[in-house]
Amino acid sequence: MLPDFRVRQRDYLLEISRMLTEELDLEKLMARILRVAIEMLAGQAGLIALKQSDGWRVAAAQGIAPAFLSYLTPLLAEEKVRVLDVRELNRMLKELTYTASMGLLNGTALPLAVHGQVIGVIFIFRNYADVFTRNDQVLLQSFADQAAIAVFNAQLYGQISYEKQRLDALLDSAADGILILNSALTIERCNEAFVKMFGEPRDQIVEHAHDEIIQWQGDPQGSTLEESVANGWPLTPTATLYVEGDIERPLPPPLPVGITYAPLLSDEGRLRNVLVSVRDITHFRTADEIKSTFISIVSHELRTPVALIKGYASTLRRDDARWDRSTIKDSLTVIEEEADRLSRMIDDLLDASRLQAGGLSLNQADVSLPALASRVIERFTTQSPKHRLIADFPENFPVILADENRIEQVLSNLLSNALKYAAEGEILISGSMRPDQVIVCVSDKGPGIDAKDLPHIFDRFYRSTNAVKQTKGAGLGLYLAKAIIEAHGGRIWADAPAGAANRSKTNSGARICFSLPR
Repeated sequence: MLPDFRVRQRDYLLEISRMLTEELDLEKLMARILRVAIEMLAGQAGLIALKQSDGWRVAAAQGIAPAFLSYLTPLLAEEKVRVLDVRELNRMLKELTYTASMGLLNGTALPLAVHGQVIGVIFIFRNYADVFTRNDQVLLQSFADQAAIAVFNAQLYGQISYEKQRLDALLDSAADGILILNSALTIERCNEAFVKMFGEPRDQIVEHAHDEIIQWQGDPQGSTLEESVANGWPLTPTATLYVEGDIERPLPPPLPVGITYAPLLSDEGRLRNVLVSVRDITHFRTADEIKSTFISIVSHELRTPVALIKGYASTLRRDDARWDRSTIKDSLTVIEEEADRLSRMIDDLLDASRLQAGGLSLNQADVSLPALASRVIERFTTQSPKHRLIADFPENFPVILADENRIEQVLSNLLSNALKYAAEGEILISGSMRPDQVIVCVSDKGPGIDAKDLPHIFDRFYRSTNAVKQTKGAGLGLYLAKAIIEAHGGRIWADAPAGAANRSKTNSGARICFSLPR
């Protein structure tokens, strides 16, 4: 080689050195290395093959015909040589290129190795034989070594970028809020779930102290993070910490949460980071409240009929008294009514349980709602002589497809409520038709529904303060009615008369309607 070309080779080495710090994109880096290698070895074409876990892959190519590349790619994938030898590869390439180019090209290989491990090979094709002096060989090896370091760094950077993207995706897809704290307990990262929980932008959370963001309302259950760290936490890498309570937020109400703290320690045992998992436990609180409400209501509602049944039965069984026929009949009537009440309550509880387990089953058939309403009214008329029960349906009211027993249960619940809350007066079951649905309403002339209770009357076990004082019940009637109607593809609602939002009571009766598909 000419002396000025060796100077040029040294310039190539300097360019590769700059690549080590300037370029971390693996694809761009290999294209630049290949271009420099082709110029440096005065070649006509070249490629870079990288060693993968499952074989070799052509990662960059320049000046190579597609047909030759398609032949060479599977050949590299079959290569089993672990430690590449330049002379052996030169021999293989010369044979291959000689055959492919009909004796016009030779091949030169530069192995890419880092820490004694081969990570790839540069193949250069040129039209004259290899003539390398000792100095040329040193320069080429230096070029290959620096190119290998550049490729290794770019691969490492790509792997780190991938791991970061995967971590970001994991954090942002998590349903629980996640915070990452440094050793000073300052928030370094937070995910989208915590941003939504807390109600502040990410930049108002990150780089703030943990105790500035996690502020407890009242005393939480368990020691706070700051208290635990002050007392020497953590003593071991697996010493997790759990705290439960309500945290303050910029906008009320406070949020019930359970927070788990997991330490990340250095090899010397020093605290490097704290991984914080924040779980919204509102639904757990709600479930506990529902369970408590259920126990309270059911125990109260069961106690009354059981006490009456037992009282009347014990009285009738007394040996020291003789009861006339009328007294016996009245006592047995009370026992029968209270037993029926218990049976209805048990049926409602079973239906509520079925809903929780996956819904109600429907046995659908043709149903005439006017006839069904008349039948329900006939049954209830004997129970309350102070009320006048009326059914009002237009002529030619369509027959619908529904579960007759379930729809009867809905009408019975609505009518029963109207009888309980309206002391007297007219109770109307009315129907109307729409192109794709029918609507049925049950209205009374009682005190109406308190405006603050309207959003909750279909909730399970919900009973207003006045209802608890005035009537008996477990708060399941409207809840079950809503479930039945929605299972039919309809909806149910309570009409609020005009001005109800501005008054504590409507004073114009209650009106509950439901729709069913035609």
